[in-house]
Parts: sequence; structure tokens; C-alpha cells
Amino acid sequence: MQLVWEMVNKALREGAVEVVLRRPSEIRSLSQNAKLWPMLEDVASQKQLIIDGALVWATREDWKDVFTSALRRHQRMAQGIDGGMVVLGMRTSKMRKQEFSDLIELIYAYGAENGIQWSEKAQAVFDTYREVQEAA
Repeated sequence: MQLVWEMVNKALREGAVEVVLRRPSEIRSLSQNAKLWPMLEDVASQKQLIIDGALVWATREDWKDVFTSALRRHQRMAQGIDGGMVVLGMRTSKMRKQEFSDLIELIYAYGAENGIQWSEKAQAVFDTYREVQEAA
């Protein structure tokens, strides 16, 4: 607390500042994560991706990378040890609840636009998700 006070005082001496206090957002829950995988399985079993220039059946993990990149509109890339480029996946375990909720919405929107037939498990997950969203 003392450190925060010292930082605010220093900043005030240098000009106007804006200080915001808020509780940190909650990280996505395990139940939210459990909702993700049936959806990704449905997409992976019904839609192909272009990978390395060829239309192929991708894994649900590949699709997770595609959707998280689309959500954040950013792809993390690193230089590989051989000099090539490596696209790094994004961890959903670090997502906030709202961001994870946005990811679920994005996947359902993609499914609606691309004729994905949701399995009974994925549909039950979405119905539960909708009830929670409407209650919030």
C-alpha cells in the first residue's frame, strides 16, 4: 500500500494523473472450459482448414488456436530455432470470464454462418450458457 501511495505522489508532482481502483476480473472457470471442447469437436469434425496450403481436417486444438487468434485479432509469432517462424497458440486458461464468454459466442457465430450441426452435448452446453448469460 505504501508503494502505491509513493507512486501516486510522484506522479502527481509531475502533473495530472488518473488512478483507478477495481477488483481484478475473475479467470474463466473450469465449467466454462468444459463447454469449449464439445464445440471445438463439432467444428473440427465438420469443417476443414487450409493448413500449409492444403485443405485438411484439423484437430480441435488447431481450431482453438484459430478462434482465439480471431477473438484477439492477433497472432503471436516467434522465430524458431532453425530460423523459421512459429505461430504460438493462446492459452484460454488465462482468459477472463468475459473474454472466454466472447470466445464461446464467436464459435457459435462461426457455426451458424458455416452450417455446423451442434451435437447434443454442445447444444446442452450452449443452452446452459444462455441461461447464465440471461440471469447475469
